[in-house]
Amino acid sequence: MSKQELTIAVTALNAIDNPGPGVGVIRSLRACEDFDLKIVGVSYETMEPGVYMHDLVDISYQVPYPSAGSDQLLNRLLYIHSVEKLDFIIPNFDAELRNFIKIAPTLRQHGIQTLLPDADMITTIDKMHLFEFCEKNDLSTPKTWYINSIDEIEKLEDEFEYPVFVKGSFYEAYKVVNHGQIVAYFNKLSAKWGLPVIIQEMVQGTEIDIAGLGDGKGNLIGAIPMRKLFITDSGKGWSGVVLEDTSLIEISRKFAEVTKWRGGFELEFMRSEDNKLMLLEVNPRFPAWIYLTVAAEQNLPAAAIKLGMNLPVTPYDKYISGKMFVRYAWELITDITEFQKFSTQGVLSREETPLKIQQKK
Repeated sequence: MSKQELTIAVTALNAIDNPGPGVGVIRSLRACEDFDLKIVGVSYETMEPGVYMHDLVDISYQVPYPSAGSDQLLNRLLYIHSVEKLDFIIPNFDAELRNFIKIAPTLRQHGIQTLLPDADMITTIDKMHLFEFCEKNDLSTPKTWYINSIDEIEKLEDEFEYPVFVKGSFYEAYKVVNHGQIVAYFNKLSAKWGLPVIIQEMVQGTEIDIAGLGDGKGNLIGAIPMRKLFITDSGKGWSGVVLEDTSLIEISRKFAEVTKWRGGFELEFMRSEDNKLMLLEVNPRFPAWIYLTVAAEQNLPAAAIKLGMNLPVTPYDKYISGKMFVRYAWELITDITEFQKFSTQGVLSREETPLKIQQKK
């Protein structure tokens, strides 16, 4: 049986100590035996490691930063499409999703499919509305305050006890133990991600994350729960293990049902010392550890492609627990000419690497 040939564009190739999901998504897609894939990397930065991972990415293109707006993104993607004939795009950064949602109908007119939540779905579960979402759906979440100025911090300090977490509106979270640290991180996060800055009660316990996929009609296609085993100083999971816990799957099913979620998502929970689950965040895309779902026998990125392409998809009804991931760092060796080409021309193909050129000679 011949495999279906598809050209898939994937963003978030920043496989650093705080990695984006792109490389994990690509590894998952490469593991699917139903497709013959050409992978097009979409990068905002010249130093995103995925650009130079030629065993995973066939060709990479640079695109304007999300702050440039949806029109510039669309123009660049349509140019890439004119060269590469894209079938599907998987965006993986929170900050870029609204631009992609806005241009998705136009992309579809050009034959490029996506599988994205709509803007209202994202607003419902973003950090500014999560507390309200949890109250409405009988979920527990830590106490949360939204700060728009330094003056508000002093007024609120009687309402919480240190330590607390200070979070940016899109990314980054820091544990703080005094007023001075809150002020410092407020200035840092507001300058980087805008207002408001979020202060959240700290809950002691075990962090549990769930990677899931919804079909947009209220159905859960699959979900894998994972307990973090080691967390870095910046709060990122460096290792984790798949859990056998039907209650977590039911929570994921309820989330997909009440939100009519379309596409990948991640639920971040803290299981308190008295065994109470508290929802910390909802990420409106696949997590960086998404390749673990393949090991657990639920290839959620591949299922997302099938959903978006209107191919048959059977919801997963089981998975393998006990599978574990451990992140690691290594030096990817490339050549300065690759960096120069991508920096100046905004495109880099595996066929143009120094190694390939040498082999042709």
